[in-house]
Amino acid sequence: MIRRSCNLHRATLLVVSGTLTLATALAPSASDAQSSHLVTTQKIDWETAGALATEAVRTCAAEGFSVTATVVDASGQQQAVIRGDHAPLQSLSVSYRKAYTAFSYGMTFNKDSTSALVAAKLTGPADGSLATVPEVIFIAGGVTLRTADRTVLGGIGVSGAAGGDKDEACAQAAVDKYRTALR
Repeated sequence: MIRRSCNLHRATLLVVSGTLTLATALAPSASDAQSSHLVTTQKIDWETAGALATEAVRTCAAEGFSVTATVVDASGQQQAVIRGDHAPLQSLSVSYRKAYTAFSYGMTFNKDSTSALVAAKLTGPADGSLATVPEVIFIAGGVTLRTADRTVLGGIGVSGAAGGDKDEACAQAAVDKYRTALR
């Protein structure tokens, strides 16, 4: 019987009579003590997400517009949705798409709103292929949610007012009001 061992990261292989045996597959190594294999992301809590969406709808209502506001988290998933009493049905999907676009492309291109993405002509190739990506919409009305150091936390999108600029103004007003909660 020949017995040899060699350390391969976190496993010890034993050679016994020509057969490999995995002995200590999950034994920690010295390098593991210094680094973690967990990835963490920052995310706003549900109460703040709800407050942002509510404030955006409230701000637009004060201007005479019934809208839907959607907040997405740092993975692009809906975290809060508030629909005004008379907001059009399509405002549900459009507000989500604006929030998602503000989050994902705002992060990619370091822009703070969907109108900034449109103004910078970051809507993709001339063939329009980027505009066919599911959930993406390059229309004003979305604002990227960021910490003070510009870490992206998600996005807020508003839809239903008489123009994307008005939607975006309501979203931005909500972000401005709750800016200290995003720290």
